[in-house]
Amino acid sequence: MSTTLITGGTVVSATGRSLADVLIDGERIAAVLTPGSELLGTDVAASVDTVIDATGKYVIPGGIDAHTHMELPFGGTAAIDTFETGTRAAAWGGTTSIIDFAVQRYGERIQDGLAAWHDKAASNCAIDYGFHQIIGGVDADALAAMPGLIDEGITSFKLFMAYPGVFYSDDAQVLKAMQVSRDTGLLTMMHAENGPVIDVLAAQLIEEGKTDPYFHGIARAWQMEEEATHRAIMLAHLTGAPLYVVHVSAKQAVEQLAWARDRGQNVFGETCPQYLYLSLEEQLGASSEEWGAFEGAKWVCSTPLRSRAEGHQDHMWQALRTNDLQMVSTDHCPFCMKDQKELGRGDFRAIPNGIGSIEHRMDLMYQGVVTGKITLERWVELTSTTPARMFGLYGRKGVIQPGADGDIVIYDPNGHTSIGYGKTHHMNMDHSAWEGFEIDGHVDTVLSRGKVIVDDGRYLGSKGDGRYLKRGLSQYLV
Repeated sequence: MSTTLITGGTVVSATGRSLADVLIDGERIAAVLTPGSELLGTDVAASVDTVIDATGKYVIPGGIDAHTHMELPFGGTAAIDTFETGTRAAAWGGTTSIIDFAVQRYGERIQDGLAAWHDKAASNCAIDYGFHQIIGGVDADALAAMPGLIDEGITSFKLFMAYPGVFYSDDAQVLKAMQVSRDTGLLTMMHAENGPVIDVLAAQLIEEGKTDPYFHGIARAWQMEEEATHRAIMLAHLTGAPLYVVHVSAKQAVEQLAWARDRGQNVFGETCPQYLYLSLEEQLGASSEEWGAFEGAKWVCSTPLRSRAEGHQDHMWQALRTNDLQMVSTDHCPFCMKDQKELGRGDFRAIPNGIGSIEHRMDLMYQGVVTGKITLERWVELTSTTPARMFGLYGRKGVIQPGADGDIVIYDPNGHTSIGYGKTHHMNMDHSAWEGFEIDGHVDTVLSRGKVIVDDGRYLGSKGDGRYLKRGLSQYLV
């Protein structure tokens, strides 16, 4: 097994930073040394196979994107990134682990859906990967199968209060699934929007001739996110189940989470870069020469982008500072404009929902450090350490310490990254949702389990480098 020494850098954790050298032996971190330490001899650099100079740079644990959808069937098509292309793009951006969603639909068995996702991912991933389980049909068979997920290393499942006829669970089904969550320690993840009401609003807008992507955001009103978030919280309180609300976009939904947490409830939430930077007015309401008012389809996702005039974006940043929201994932679910998003020309309801961001999450969140919205340590906590703790990976992932996997990113705060199609873009879709964004930092080197997979603008990894992660129960619960 090879050995690697990362020297001269500033190691950043969720709790602090310090100048330190990191020794990797094979796939794992063997030591974190004070510069000049002679604990392992007087010249460690001479005894290793590879020395990486990180002087002037940050050395951080590899990013963990805990919410991705590779190859997800949706709206008559499927997310355009495969596990191969999506995880390679993730690696380019400093993410070294993902947790994707295996899918069970109405009338299907959980075990069959999980097996299908294992088949999609096996031997294709550039980085390590795990699964959550989507339960789209909460019936007696599904409820009986849920406890067995833990033995498979899947310790979280996702329900939908939206998408009637596709993934929707009514309150009785949510209650029954949460009772299993309470009894087993499985973490309930929730897409919290009132889907039946949204469907009515959307149909009314279409009848009025309001068919452009902008009205996707109007139909999915913030009141329906707040209401569903509150309802999920109350069902979790009734059952005693832990609750994790995904892709929170409305400031009113954050207020519901903060209220529940202040009462001591095991309730958590994530947001995504799109809800920190993008908006209803500027993106969903965009127009272009090529696409006209349909330009906004590039940013159709659910929950939707919210109004900047209403202050949702600023509130999301605040919630990340105050820990009313605990982490940032991408909900990476990319679709091309041609032949995919354009399925919804003339009817925003038919636009496949999703944005591609997996390559840019670490950079976009670092820009929040540059602008003073979060601290350097909070950057690491939000993008790596908390995802590891929340989803049963901490100690192995999310931290630079002896025994942890050698998942490390060397990040240059003096570098620069220009995001855009044809610039920094390794995802499969035919456009960038982040065109024109400029980042005052750069991912220089990425190691996955001790192997350098990105370095100095070169991809050095291989298909199949990633391994399946069997996760333990959440380490974040009170």
